[in-house]
Amino acid sequence: YTAEKLRKMWEEEEEEKRKQTVPYAEPKSEYFWKTATNHIIIRAETHGLLEKWGFVSAELVFCEFSEQTQSRHVFPTQRFRFPAGVRPFGLGISCLLECPPLGMESHRVEDDQILASSASHHGYSALRGRLNMQSSADEDDVYGGAWCADTEEKEHWFQVNARREVEFTGVITQGRSSDTHDDFVSSYFVAFSNDSRDWTVLHDGYAEWLFYGNVDKDTPVMTEFSYPVVARYIRILPQSWNGSLCMRLEVLGCPYPTENDVPPTDDLDYRHHNYKEMRQMMKVINEECPNITRIYNIGKSSQGLKMYAMEISDNPGEHETGEPEFRYTAGLHGNEVLGRELLLLLMQFLCKEYNDDNPRVHRLVESVRIHLVPSLNPDAYELAYEMGSEMGNWALGHWTEEGYDIFQNFPDLNSILWGAEDRGWVPRVVPNHHIPIPENFLNGSVAVETKAIISWMERTPFVLGANLQGGEKLATYPFDMQRPPRATDGRGGQSVHEYQHMNEETWARIQRQNEGALRETADENLFRWLAMTYAHSHLTMTENQRGSCHTDDVTGGQGIINRASWKPVVGSMNDFSYLHTNCFEISVFLGCDKFPHESELASEWENNREALLAFIEQVHRGIKGVVKDVSGNPLANATVSVEGIKHDVKTAATGDYWRLLNPGEYRVTARADGYTSQTRLCIVGYDANATPCSFTMTKSNWARIQQIMAQRKKKPKLVTTFQRHRCQIRQINKSCSDLFRLAVSGLASVLAVLHTAGKNDNSLCIYTISRDYACLRKITIKNDYSVDIGVFQS
Repeated sequence: YTAEKLRKMWEEEEEEKRKQTVPYAEPKSEYFWKTATNHIIIRAETHGLLEKWGFVSAELVFCEFSEQTQSRHVFPTQRFRFPAGVRPFGLGISCLLECPPLGMESHRVEDDQILASSASHHGYSALRGRLNMQSSADEDDVYGGAWCADTEEKEHWFQVNARREVEFTGVITQGRSSDTHDDFVSSYFVAFSNDSRDWTVLHDGYAEWLFYGNVDKDTPVMTEFSYPVVARYIRILPQSWNGSLCMRLEVLGCPYPTENDVPPTDDLDYRHHNYKEMRQMMKVINEECPNITRIYNIGKSSQGLKMYAMEISDNPGEHETGEPEFRYTAGLHGNEVLGRELLLLLMQFLCKEYNDDNPRVHRLVESVRIHLVPSLNPDAYELAYEMGSEMGNWALGHWTEEGYDIFQNFPDLNSILWGAEDRGWVPRVVPNHHIPIPENFLNGSVAVETKAIISWMERTPFVLGANLQGGEKLATYPFDMQRPPRATDGRGGQSVHEYQHMNEETWARIQRQNEGALRETADENLFRWLAMTYAHSHLTMTENQRGSCHTDDVTGGQGIINRASWKPVVGSMNDFSYLHTNCFEISVFLGCDKFPHESELASEWENNREALLAFIEQVHRGIKGVVKDVSGNPLANATVSVEGIKHDVKTAATGDYWRLLNPGEYRVTARADGYTSQTRLCIVGYDANATPCSFTMTKSNWARIQQIMAQRKKKPKLVTTFQRHRCQIRQINKSCSDLFRLAVSGLASVLAVLHTAGKNDNSLCIYTISRDYACLRKITIKNDYSVDIGVFQS
């Protein structure tokens, strides 16, 4: 279209609008009137009247400016906000139009709405043209990092079908995600259509409007149109580019409201909150619900910002015996902001519903001590917030100010456990739980935020937790680290002779089983249940028939996956939580868009609300109890083990414990230093509450000996050590019971075996005591059946 034709078309449109206009009867009619489509038209010279008429700057409005009539069109709506203190209209002040993304990055725009003129090959189709789309390690496979056009084509375009009338207001463009290529579009035209056949290129009034695009491949660049364009289809027409013609993009637009638009059901604050606003929001919630909330901080960031937490409980500030502790954390990566806002919304929801006597919320608050930490990396969030939604690239704000990825900054306890297992040291030398942190770890490259989190995890007896992340839509469970395969003959641990008798299908099945064992925890089935609880309670997490955010669906349609089989990492927060504390923790990836637009927060809350509540309720799945002595005193740090599951838990300082388990019958054993171990049969049912399974422990003989000697203020001392001598032992089973009978035979003064434990060389140590408590013997039987006997006398 020529400029003259375009100008004529605009004039005809304005004339048609004037015919539809019905003036108001008020005296202000010379300033504004209302059209048949309920659009209020305000003339440019009427600045300041919006506030006088009730449109204060804090209200939500939508506007446009017409060159022909020198008027601005204002549409009251519930989607757009002017910054506080800014007058939306006035002489010399441009109209602020804020429309959200249509959803290219978040995948609200579906695959069949995207089309392109061509593709360089199948890995760079139009479907790869979403903003912040990430390529796979092999950029030549089916997962390229952008849409790339076939260079042999003369005319190139990228098209989005909005499926309904939309007021398009701008686009955001980005180059190709690649480690080796620097491809991006530097200029382009934009065209619109209502039927995908007749297209109108956007003009500036005189010529086709050429927009300038990117100057690098990673940084998003926003282009806003001078006025909104109503259409159903939009096309980007690249004109110049660097390297190959490749691009990723997002489209900004305001869809016309329809009868199918459902407003949010909860009256909550759906907006992004910076550090100051987050702190203020938590303070307001605390003031509204002072009896069930408490604000505290778990430490400070490298820039000195406090890492705030909110506790929600019927008795905040105090651990109650028998009440489990639960945590949600978010903001490990500062640019993954949805989790932050969901936790702020959850705080509001629990407070509001508790005051409204919601029975489900009352049960949660009264039976669980809930901890919510919306921002574990506040420094990085402020950086991402400053850039705004869609405008930070994939990595901006991901790391701490010092350059650490907090999620992967924890001690690698997996290697310690697996190395000990390979040597047969577990659990005699190295425990299968509460593995100590290596001494030199905290002196190494550790973020101050990580140190604060570790200290918080150690002083609070958490049972269950989840960290909320972004960039994908699925739930992952430990192990997060891939276990190195053991040294074998080269085919997975079985002899070559055994493999010679297997067909290929059987061999492949065994290989899959071996690989699965390398990344499974002792609580594999339980972790799968926990992850499925969140994924299947989420409204859209299992709707992955079109694949995941960046590749095909990796979850098998379940919305969950073992992290080590997907994207393995070393030193993860989840693995550390499992191996160093009692807490079972998973990661929830909330969506493809790390920083969703404010307009999407209400729908995201609807998607996640039930999942957030249902996952908290899983803290009651399994057994719970108190370990105490015969006098009723609680025993801290007692070990509770479940037969058949090689992962134990410890009691808290108040003697209580929780052990998450799936329904079934379990033989549970409690052990404490100085006490005789006790075993019970505990049955876990399908009801909503944990099964009580408490223990009362009696002191062991060794504890009694120590008590008597302490009363007499005497300590055992070595009075003689016999030289090693050879016992000619033949035709005897090398079991512990046989060795024990051999060792104590003929010793009439034996009271009891106090302790048996194998050394690194699998020798057997037996301690015996005389009835008068005067003589203590230590009998060590070596592998070669030589015997050392040490005699101690009090």
